[in-house]
This record gives sequence, C-alpha cells and structure tokens, in this order.
Amino acid sequence: MALTVGTPAPAFTTTDTNGNTVSLSNFSGKTVILYFYPKDDTPGCTKEACSFRDNYTAYQGKDIVVLGVSADDESSHQQFTQKFSLPFPLLADTNHSIIKSYDVDGGGYAKRVTYVINPQGAIAHVYASINTETHATDILADLGL
Repeated sequence: MALTVGTPAPAFTTTDTNGNTVSLSNFSGKTVILYFYPKDDTPGCTKEACSFRDNYTAYQGKDIVVLGVSADDESSHQQFTQKFSLPFPLLADTNHSIIKSYDVDGGGYAKRVTYVINPQGAIAHVYASINTETHATDILADLGL
C-alpha cells in the first residue's frame, strides 16, 4: 500500500546517475516529483522516462525537481540516461532502502508509483495507476501547469 497524501516524505540519501550524493533534504522548499519504476531500459519504464524528458521544460523554472528511482545501479542509470538523453537524475537504490521506505517494494524491483512531495516535505499527490506515455503531462495538469 502506497504512502498517503499528507504523510511526511521519508528522508533518504543515495547516489545519482553520476555518483553524486543526493538527499531529499537537498530539495527543501521545492516540489519534488519522485517517480519509482521497475527497471532501466524496459518498454514501460522507457515510455515513462521519455514522458518526463519530453515535458521537462514545463517543469523547469517552477521550483520543481524530477527524480527517477529504481533498484538499478549507477552504471545502468548512466547507460539509460545516455541512450534516451534524460535531463534529470536517476537515483540508485540497490539496497532497496528508499523503495521500502516509500512502500513500493514489488519483490526485487520498485512498483510503478509516483509521489509529488510539496515544498514543506509532505506527500501532496500519489499516483499508483499510471499511463506511462502521459504521466508527466498528467502531473503537470494536476499541478495546474
């Protein structure tokens, strides 16, 4: 069962596509789109990532951060990012600590769930049923952008 709206977003620290340390606290005061997906370079995950890529400019300049999370490692994220020119970081969660704290453990992979975290650090929207092709625009519409 996914976390609910109003719940404080669980803190995390991990590494991104380029090996940089990333913590949720780095984005305090911003809206964070934290999307979990099963695996790099698979059909549905590619459609979802490309949906965010294709709409990324609509998120820029609005204090919104897009972060993808899967159990894949940095090397896999680098290849996926390069192959599809993804302009946002992917977070490596190889030990499943973030996946478990956000209650999206699918038994070895992350379930496809997206959390919108408000600038105060609370969950503002939960997307557990996702159209991978329109997901980024669906979120933009819900945010009134």
